[in-house]
Amino acid sequence: MTKTLSGLFGARRRNAGRQEELLARAVRAGADYLASLDAKPDTRRVRLAAATGALTTARPAAAPETFDTLLTAGNRALDAGGAAELRLALALADTAVELRGRSKGAWKLRGLILEALGRDDEAVAAYDRHLDLRHSGTESQDIVLRQDVLKEIRACLEEAARLVRAEPGSPLDRPPHQAAPEVRTAFADHIKARLAHLDATGTTTTPDPETRRLIGLYATYRRLTAEGRMGDPLLGDATPLGAAGLRSLLTGRTVCLVANGDAVAASAHGEGIDAYDVVIRCDSYRIAPRGTGERTDVHAVTLRGPTPWDGPRWTQSVQTRLVFGDPADAWRRSLRRRLAPGAQSRVGDATLRRPLHDPALVGDGDWPRGGSTAFTVLRLLDFLDVTPRIDLIGLGLPGQLRPEEHAWVTARAPKQNSTEMRIALR
Repeated sequence: MTKTLSGLFGARRRNAGRQEELLARAVRAGADYLASLDAKPDTRRVRLAAATGALTTARPAAAPETFDTLLTAGNRALDAGGAAELRLALALADTAVELRGRSKGAWKLRGLILEALGRDDEAVAAYDRHLDLRHSGTESQDIVLRQDVLKEIRACLEEAARLVRAEPGSPLDRPPHQAAPEVRTAFADHIKARLAHLDATGTTTTPDPETRRLIGLYATYRRLTAEGRMGDPLLGDATPLGAAGLRSLLTGRTVCLVANGDAVAASAHGEGIDAYDVVIRCDSYRIAPRGTGERTDVHAVTLRGPTPWDGPRWTQSVQTRLVFGDPADAWRRSLRRRLAPGAQSRVGDATLRRPLHDPALVGDGDWPRGGSTAFTVLRLLDFLDVTPRIDLIGLGLPGQLRPEEHAWVTARAPKQNSTEMRIALR
């Protein structure tokens, strides 16, 4: 028994020593990165530096909070996205999977980093390990989708390489990834050359079956690398809604714009709110029937964060969902990833993407980027000018609007009832 216990404690000490060694390796990688930082790093690198700094003081290696700190630093490095940052991210992820081989989060992080580095086969293997460790089939649907896309890209280029009879080591014969422009260029150049040859010979007016297949493969490759894949591209038959359609939808109807917050939820405005023709709510709202009412006809959201497309899906069931965002690529990507099929009947299109800065709409140029969602909706309603009544519920309370936004509202609605929390804009 004594020998058994002695062996057990010895194994634990050796394991603890190995964990400390792994953590020290991660700390050294972080320290090397910090030493290489510019004097004025951008916001993402500042966040990464803070997370890396926290990692250097984390102990012991076996503590849960130390592991969380390690994953946070890895995610910050992935988010920063530069070559040096991705190398650091991979070093931290490798340490994480060695420390805890059954951590879903560590394997997911490693897969995302490998995908960003263009090492797609290794990314698929890491995603496989993550999926093997999951507890349910719903918690990792995003990873299943990413994995399927990588496999489909691989199959697409493998077939293309066979059709063009690519030389070993040529761009089309290398592991594919969206960050490799030489693959896209080689693919497109080959198709152009084939079409030019057909045109020069004049033997046919249409491409041969092999060329047509290559054109189809190229289109699939570009779509998958640029946008990924959606389970339901039509979003449950949701209809795109432009500025003209929104104008028609609101014409002659009473509208109320309801603020989020405890004050409204604790009020007794619910019945009155539900009496309006159109009820609009913003961002992450919650329903407390007595105070907020129960109906939501329009849900307006503004994209936030450096990677807004990775946010949670908008699953609340509404008739119309307006998504405000800039630049256009981030807006389109967010719609593809975050809209839930069947959760809305109408989706605002690109004409409603940035009403405050679109010369075709409000576009007065006086408002800074990143304004509140509620004010963006309010200015759009005011510009369309088709509703006989626009009431704001709770938006006069502190923290709901920016000072300049609140000043705009006050200038146009001087008579406010602070007791009822209601502001009548018209």
